[in-house]
Amino acid sequence: MKLQTLVERPSLRPSIGYDHRLMLLGSCFTTHIGARLQEARFRCDVNPYGVLYNPLSISAALREMLAGKGYAEGDLYEHQGLWHSPMHHGDFSAATPCEALQRINTRLARASACLPALDFLLLTWGTAWVYEDRGTGRVAGNCHKRPEACFLRRRLTVDEVAEDTVLLLSALWQQNASLQVVLTVSPIRHVRDGLHDNQLSKATLLLAAERVCAAFPDRVFYFPAYELLQDELRDYRFYADDLVHPSPLAVRYVWERFAEWCLSPEARRVMAEVEDVRKALEHRPLHPESEAYKRFLEQIVLKMERLNGKYPYFDFQNERESCLTLLNRLQKS
Repeated sequence: MKLQTLVERPSLRPSIGYDHRLMLLGSCFTTHIGARLQEARFRCDVNPYGVLYNPLSISAALREMLAGKGYAEGDLYEHQGLWHSPMHHGDFSAATPCEALQRINTRLARASACLPALDFLLLTWGTAWVYEDRGTGRVAGNCHKRPEACFLRRRLTVDEVAEDTVLLLSALWQQNASLQVVLTVSPIRHVRDGLHDNQLSKATLLLAAERVCAAFPDRVFYFPAYELLQDELRDYRFYADDLVHPSPLAVRYVWERFAEWCLSPEARRVMAEVEDVRKALEHRPLHPESEAYKRFLEQIVLKMERLNGKYPYFDFQNERESCLTLLNRLQKS
């Protein structure tokens, strides 16, 4: 019995491995997938500007990284007792400009240093609706609850998104010719735009993504996150209580499809080993003083050492030291 309509997977797909370096930028869906990749010990930088929703702000952030930009007090503004960057999420805002700049520039320097060595860039577009600051004419990455009168709200066109992205990628490839890109459209609906306007927005992003992928078929790939939630998971039981964001089950489902489509077979095999270690580390024994638990800890340490031997960039140092400390304490008791 067929109980769902399956989304066809594109024939051209990336092959991400543990030897690759990744950067993810975009909507909060990026945060979900990025957290899964980090949990699986992939080397990835996730949202160095915080969550960004529209393609132009994502492009602007990458251009700033390319240029090695450093933020100064003139790039910030004060609103409701906090200093904000119009390009950054509220996580970077602070009570003083000095504190905000320290957060922004520390994070930005780390991300900028990653760009030349990146293997994969994963971009998630959330909305084609943008808010242009009436004072500067620039598209805001985050409005920080400033009055609506400060902004001009408009929907980007397919041409704007596609042409801006093509120019961005061309600049990135001048610095890093081997960089590959994965585009996706966030499945999270922007209901505050209105459901009809949200559909127009998503359609704009989908058409722009298709155009960019067609322009660079061997370097830019599309992952159908939006389609997976809208079609394969067409039911409100796959949504959170707000009926907008995906539920943990839906996130896991899309993550599994992402791993199946975007990760190499070798990476998926190693990821299963990493997952075994992670679950073992979370284990809480009924009898921690038993010999069986001591052997269990020894096996965890051996697994981590074996993985570290094969993949030196895996960082299990803290977990390994915790296991050894606990093991020593148990052996002395």
